[in-house]
Amino acid sequence: QASPSARSFQLDYEHNCFRKDGVPFRYISGSIHYARVPRPAWKDRLLKMHMSGLSAVQVYVPWNYHEMLPGVYDFAGNRDLEAFLDLTAELGLLVILRPGPYICAEWEMGGLPSWLLWKPNIILRSSDPAYLAAVDSWLYVLLPKIKPRLYQHGGNIISVQVENEYGSYYACDYGYLRHLLGSFRALLGSEVLLFTTDSTRVEELRCGTLQGLYATIDFGPGSNVTEAFDAQRHVEPEGPLVNSEYYTGWLDYWGEAHASTSAAWVARGLEDMLQLGASVNMQVSPFLQHTLLPWPGADYKDQYKPVTTSYDYDAPLSEAGDPTEKLFAIRTVISKFQSLPVGPMPPATPKYAYGRVALRKYADLLDVLDVLCPSGPIQSQFPLTFEAIKQPHGFVLYHTQLPRDIPDPATLGAPPHSICDRGYVMVQKEYQGTLERDGQITLPVTGRAGDTLDVLLENMGRISFGANVSDFKGLLENVSLDSDPLSNWLIYPLAIDTAVQQGWPHTAIPKSSSRGTAGPAFYTGTFETPGIAWDTFVKFPGWSKGQLWINGFNLGRYWTHRGPQQTLFVPGSVLHVGRSNNITVLELEGAPLTPILLFLDQPLFNRTLSHSTLATE
Repeated sequence: QASPSARSFQLDYEHNCFRKDGVPFRYISGSIHYARVPRPAWKDRLLKMHMSGLSAVQVYVPWNYHEMLPGVYDFAGNRDLEAFLDLTAELGLLVILRPGPYICAEWEMGGLPSWLLWKPNIILRSSDPAYLAAVDSWLYVLLPKIKPRLYQHGGNIISVQVENEYGSYYACDYGYLRHLLGSFRALLGSEVLLFTTDSTRVEELRCGTLQGLYATIDFGPGSNVTEAFDAQRHVEPEGPLVNSEYYTGWLDYWGEAHASTSAAWVARGLEDMLQLGASVNMQVSPFLQHTLLPWPGADYKDQYKPVTTSYDYDAPLSEAGDPTEKLFAIRTVISKFQSLPVGPMPPATPKYAYGRVALRKYADLLDVLDVLCPSGPIQSQFPLTFEAIKQPHGFVLYHTQLPRDIPDPATLGAPPHSICDRGYVMVQKEYQGTLERDGQITLPVTGRAGDTLDVLLENMGRISFGANVSDFKGLLENVSLDSDPLSNWLIYPLAIDTAVQQGWPHTAIPKSSSRGTAGPAFYTGTFETPGIAWDTFVKFPGWSKGQLWINGFNLGRYWTHRGPQQTLFVPGSVLHVGRSNNITVLELEGAPLTPILLFLDQPLFNRTLSHSTLATE
């Protein structure tokens, strides 16, 4: 162990390499998202990464995970970044830190807090003073936690990325990058190695790089490695070759086929890069696992494309932390270039099929607004966005009355792109259908003057990549009836997650469930574990779309009709042994007549019911 005074991690421009304590060095790294892995599994995942032969891990810090409201910081429990970094050091792994402030990571709004949009005209990821002020106050909280963990100070953080793929963002604001460079230097010191990451496109490298930040690139297994590194050489003629995001898999969108990338292809690309002496971080299937809370983001590619709950993406380590064929192929390649740690790879975690669990309807959502919105509704002439009423994510209910008798069907509708992202429509508490961003934006309705009209709006995840990061949610414009705007709304910001975390509805007196199985409603059930709490996967036979909690723990969205994801991963750490486990389901469109869940010992991904041409599993 070098003494702290001798510890250094630097660029060597003469020999085109990194130098660690003066000795030429290259890293082989894998990404891990502590925010997507249950804390009890952190050590297991990191140990498996270490045993794969990786010398480093790349760690993302999602700003909105730690500062959910302005000036209110949370670093406890699963958000204990310092405890996670301590574990990486304990296992002898180096760390490449990605503190953002924008990280992408297919995470809600790329890690930027939605409360930035409380100022509607803010220009994100730019020199806008309102944006910079928020960024600086966050960095002043975060970076002092990082400084003592830098390699130069005896820690294990060898480098820190500034922003992320900024060249792909329309602003191309060098003043913003210079401001970040100044803040990072002021808070972390002059010795730490700071870098940027961009694609290999010339235009993106032009806008995403800055003097004083070492420019690295990202590309996947399909790329010509020599050509890709030539692109890096255009902006960094000397210094180490670095691929900061080598994609070993790709993400899934709701309603599209499950993505997969062959192990042989990934291994071949890795070997080509290592033969050139490059340092590599393996990305996307960031050796990573479970999405905690409603954090998946979305992309915008000609239309809004929300990302699935599961972040398995054909990963070297599966969502449940199991080593895959791809992991062993990567490990074999690494063994050709450096010695592997001694000892066996830790095994897959045990899984258990707890079987079939019967659920019963607890109540329609419209009948429990007193619990879900204890502060009562906001009155407004016209609809307000989530941001205008300071609702970060989840659901908002918009309530009004029909202004006249409608004996013949009239068209209820909203302008294109104004329903963000899905609106579940009820007249007189009867479910009518769903309005959807970039999809169906009108519904025929009938009724009498004074009948109630409710539209439950769901945020499906804020766009995490590209120019549209200012992704406002809710009803962005007026809803109209045969083009007459509806007015006099009561707007209920719903705190569903909070209620369920506090034990509702299991602690409440059962409601007599009225009406059928259509429309937004809560269903509950319980099950026992047979003396063990192992990981499991839940399937939703005959359900449509909704959200699942077990023991108050939000396990994410299911969308059986769209797919491809058909199961949700349940980490054993959320289950109880020796007492019953409480299941809560919020179904949004329609539950099966016999509501049951199936607990399996393996996931089902590749099944999209409405696209019969796709492969099924």
